[in-house]
Amino acid sequence: MAGKFISFEGIDGSGKSTQSALLADALSATGHDVVRTREPGGSPGAEDIRRLLVEGDPGRWSAETEILLFTAARRDHLERLIEPALTEGKLVISDRFADSTRVYQGATRGDLRGMVDDLHARMIGREPDLTLVIDMDPTQALSRGLARDSGEDRFEDFGLSFQQKLRAGFLSLTKDFGTRVHVINGDQSQDRVATDVLEVVKAHMS
Repeated sequence: MAGKFISFEGIDGSGKSTQSALLADALSATGHDVVRTREPGGSPGAEDIRRLLVEGDPGRWSAETEILLFTAARRDHLERLIEPALTEGKLVISDRFADSTRVYQGATRGDLRGMVDDLHARMIGREPDLTLVIDMDPTQALSRGLARDSGEDRFEDFGLSFQQKLRAGFLSLTKDFGTRVHVINGDQSQDRVATDVLEVVKAHMS
């Protein structure tokens, strides 16, 4: 039996990493075989590329170069972790996937969406079965993201206006992929967000 592929999306600091972990725990507790992963990363080669993308000066790479790097990381991630897990019937939960590239590079740093979609079709060819966008106020999310001081704050360093563009980009995904993209209000308590996420996932899986 083929598995299910769920992705979480949202601006930096929106809480999607926390929510992906809570969902994985909730589904594991009910007997699902869950694999939790992230992008960029999720496989050894992709994790190497991750460091190139999320660390350093904001102007380190052009948007075009980032698209190539993200796609290379995603291809390795897909080959080595996602596809094998789905073939084994597992439930894969990923903190980000291709929609992040569509928004970060394709919509906010030039009119590059066509390039992103073309490369995705040629090299990846898979979408999640369900995507949950954790939507929240960009000012609050940016403050939270920078407070982590993780060393992986290259995109946060683009500033508030960039995060505002990201939010609009993620919300617009419902127009292109309305059947799989669901927006969750991230300005609620962590528990309330987790409840809303689980309700959407259960409805989808049933």
